[in-house]
Amino acid sequence: MAQQLREVMTPDPIVLPVTAPMMEAAQRMRDEDIGDVLVEDNGKLCGMCTDRDMVVRAIAEGLEPRTTPVGNVCSREIVALSPDDLVEDAIRLMREHAVRRMPVVEDGRPVGMISLGDLAIDRDFDSALAEISAAPPNN
Repeated sequence: MAQQLREVMTPDPIVLPVTAPMMEAAQRMRDEDIGDVLVEDNGKLCGMCTDRDMVVRAIAEGLEPRTTPVGNVCSREIVALSPDDLVEDAIRLMREHAVRRMPVVEDGRPVGMISLGDLAIDRDFDSALAEISAAPPNN
């Protein structure tokens, strides 16, 4: 039976306003043990900022984390899915767009995230990726 994303997604993603400083995004990533935050502008999803975005687009360029808005470094071209979409849709889109994470959006609002790790845990729990994804953080 086909499985919907709502069954495997990570619910309640961290969402920050486009004006939030990068430092806040980094602190939320640390505190929540995640690698990305979603970015919204006037209540609408407008981007996703990963730890890699911050390093490559900001730190490596000498931008100040306390004052640089997360909206200046986030990825703006977002491929999003609905909670009613199927796991197979997520797998296909991740392949097509070469992404590891995708927001799950309902009525224009982020309600979850789906990652390669989520899919590995759900589909092939004995795989190395699933094992790594399911492991507790190494702080």
